[in-house]
Amino acid sequence: MKLINLLCFLTLFLQTTHSQEVQTSALTIPNELKENANAVIRQNNTSITLLSDDKMVVSKKEIITILNQNGDLVLDTYLHYGDDTKINDISLRILDVNGNEIEKISKSKFIDINATDGFSLYNDDRVTYVDYTPNTYPYTAIFEYEYKTASTALIPTWYPIHSYNVAVENSSYSIHNPNNLKIRSKAANFENYNITKDTTNSINYTLKNQPAIKYESNSDYYFNILPNLLVSLESFTLRGVKGQAKDWRGFGQWMNNELLAGKTKLDETTIIKAKNLVKNAENNIEKAKILYTYMQNKTRYISVQVGIGGWQPVNASDVEKLAYGDCKGLTIYMKALLEAVGIPSYYSIVYAGNRRNIDSDFASIQGNHVILNIPNNENELWLECTSQTLPFGFLSDFTDDRDVLVITPNGGEIKRTPSYKNHTNLQVTHADIKLNKNGGLVADLERISTGIKYSNKYHLSSLNEDDLHKHYKTETWSYINNLDIIFSEAINDRDNVQFTEKLNLKVNDYATLNGKDYIFTVNFFNKNRYIPRRQRNRQLPFIIENGYKDEDNYIIEIPDGYEIGLLPETVEIKTKFGEYYRIFKKINNNKISCKITCSINQGNYPKENYNAYRLFRKQIAKQENLRLILKKSHQ
Repeated sequence: MKLINLLCFLTLFLQTTHSQEVQTSALTIPNELKENANAVIRQNNTSITLLSDDKMVVSKKEIITILNQNGDLVLDTYLHYGDDTKINDISLRILDVNGNEIEKISKSKFIDINATDGFSLYNDDRVTYVDYTPNTYPYTAIFEYEYKTASTALIPTWYPIHSYNVAVENSSYSIHNPNNLKIRSKAANFENYNITKDTTNSINYTLKNQPAIKYESNSDYYFNILPNLLVSLESFTLRGVKGQAKDWRGFGQWMNNELLAGKTKLDETTIIKAKNLVKNAENNIEKAKILYTYMQNKTRYISVQVGIGGWQPVNASDVEKLAYGDCKGLTIYMKALLEAVGIPSYYSIVYAGNRRNIDSDFASIQGNHVILNIPNNENELWLECTSQTLPFGFLSDFTDDRDVLVITPNGGEIKRTPSYKNHTNLQVTHADIKLNKNGGLVADLERISTGIKYSNKYHLSSLNEDDLHKHYKTETWSYINNLDIIFSEAINDRDNVQFTEKLNLKVNDYATLNGKDYIFTVNFFNKNRYIPRRQRNRQLPFIIENGYKDEDNYIIEIPDGYEIGLLPETVEIKTKFGEYYRIFKKINNNKISCKITCSINQGNYPKENYNAYRLFRKQIAKQENLRLILKKSHQ
């Protein structure tokens, strides 16, 4: 007995001694880890013990030295939890530059609130957190917690490197599996990192002495390229609901049978109403469009948190009564309306916002949003049910062009949402411009936008006149001084997903009068001036998202007393990244036309191409500054 106690004491002593070896003074950070770093992770230990398919203990200790204000974003002191989770302990300690403790925030001082945002698909009932505002930099934060939960469906993912511009001294991730539960795991982007694996436990990884990866212009999102480890049990529990899945098919069957079953029931009155709404429709697409418009007009998007910790949608009948819901509730309600008139549709899970795929090779709880899929042979439809304004079948770049999980009665399927890229995102401008002898101009302009260009603008149709004019002056054409908008009209054609702007504009002192010369910038209303940052030794590949095409057509009437001289030659720039054209034509003695076309191509490009891309954008920006000189006519 004494020997056992002695061994326990020695073990505890060694563990304590080891923990004290972590240097907490900011002065001891090696210079190579401070380079390009906003923060340095001194220690990040995550330890998970899987006791059964409905019992898991998670412990975490993270020591981070924050070097500057940008590093504050790295300190995440939020912990989400549900009513089947007990937080044993949580604390935050703040140390000064020398590693001396200056503040301690215990569990009782953490703020505890409902975690209802109405957006995140997998969101627990509550969140406990603390916001710390530093007085000086650098400082070190020690964040520790331990919780016990009955939900093993969501095993924490390991991100050893939190984001760009974060260095790592030591990050470890361990899963203890004393009862030999069946575990699946998938490591991604581990190549070229000093990650070691220990076979002592079921899963045990460590990353040491990793310099910060500097963010570079147009880099992909960090979660797509930095190392991460997904872990899941084959048999798991989610808030009292047992589940089993080895692949997406089985996972989808579990969701369909356990989380979605019975949720689409509507009362007979609502079913009759839905059928009456579509009784004159000629096909299923027309029916779906009518019901989608009905749903948009009837409901509003609001945070709701009921059911299995926010993972299960509310009943469609509740949404019908209350006329509001979150992404899950509104989607299940739209599915129920379609079901009432005999149209199949599927609840679909997606990563919304920054473009990210559901991992097609690893079935687990993923995603943060829900949309609706309507099968339609080769032309499937996708509905965003949280928006009261988006056109039928249009997703925008919020959820476009990514792998999603579609829940069907036969199980889960990975499908890809439609993409809006390159010429699909089109903006065509026609402007008749009349220059006057004092250097001012008046213009009649019409601009038509589709694709992502549409989604960036359609909200303008809801602005009043003052706000719309303010938008044009301060955002769209902030580079034009003395702009006055005489008339404007914004037309949102939801049926054709097309947005039209019609304006009558006046600008004083647009041109420069210099003796006999009349000088003005040729591209009046759409300057492509973006130039990526210079990077002499780029380390990362880069992306161009979506791509687009702008076409600007100007008819320019010159002032009386001036004449058109030699017009600039046609410009043609062609690269793998896109194309740029500009051509002038003389219509008559006082009118010229100018057509400018700029196309940018979506794609993922190797780092070696970055300088060529930057040169291409620089060439465009230079051409956009072209000025034309008119001469006074000979008397």
